[in-house]
Amino acid sequence: MLRAGANFMPKIIEMRAAVCYNGGMDGVSVKSYAKINLSLDITGARGGYHNIDSVVASIDLADEITATARADGEIAVTMSGMGCENLPPERNNAVKAALQFVRRFNTRGADISIRKLIPVGAGLGGSSADVAGVLNALSVLYGIDDYPAVKDIADSVGSDCGYMLRGGFARLTGRGERVCPIDCGLQLYLILALPAEGVSTQRCYALSDVYPAKRRTSAAVQRAICGGQLHELGVSLSNGLGPAAAVINPQIREAYDDLSSLGALGVNMTGSGSAVYALFKDKTARDEALGSYKGVHPALAACTVIPQRYI
Repeated sequence: MLRAGANFMPKIIEMRAAVCYNGGMDGVSVKSYAKINLSLDITGARGGYHNIDSVVASIDLADEITATARADGEIAVTMSGMGCENLPPERNNAVKAALQFVRRFNTRGADISIRKLIPVGAGLGGSSADVAGVLNALSVLYGIDDYPAVKDIADSVGSDCGYMLRGGFARLTGRGERVCPIDCGLQLYLILALPAEGVSTQRCYALSDVYPAKRRTSAAVQRAICGGQLHELGVSLSNGLGPAAAVINPQIREAYDDLSSLGALGVNMTGSGSAVYALFKDKTARDEALGSYKGVHPALAACTVIPQRYI
């Protein structure tokens, strides 16, 4: 049983490289994990971007990325799942990241396959996870051990892509590219509710200027997770994009109300939505609540994880 203030080990996910030898390393497969925002404070805007202060954590929902070496410098990406099969290359951030990797490190190309299990438009970082997964896979495939350089590529593609390279608990500032890992032994048990309609991140940030949230809780959230104070964490969960996202997609309010009826320690939206999650004191409480869930939106069990590092 998970108890506030208790000493316990987090769930560690080992991401094993699937290596085939034929005169060298030919292929590698990795998993790249979704994230939730435990807090998301909007702290200002500059240069057309919003600045944030956010505490995030990886959860055990992942996309699967396979990269196989090819002789030339070309990149070919195929995607399956979550309706992403026909995503044009020019809109695919994973393609952009892979091309930059090949140019930066002067490697050969790769055939890359992405099997998506992270819902799209849910605020769970699915696109960023694919960027990070591709960069991690290519780093292993070509023996690149230069985290600052790889993170620089990730940051140039998307604000939280650099965080997703290693994941875990962290506090993000700036546009999300400044990553301060948080070393704690906490594991969180969650129920995710997944409305069918997603939310445009760009539109949500723009509308947050019209519908601002006044709470800023990132400091309190960090103190709570470092101290193992689950009840304090529950009351400190917040998201500055919540009011704007609920205007764009009323299903978010429905999901919030459905989860709030389950006796959770706290309920919060992640990212710009539309996914909403509820926090429970332990696995038993989470599973019992999921068994009694009668909400209109699909729901699934999740927990936080500490991914193994590649670079």
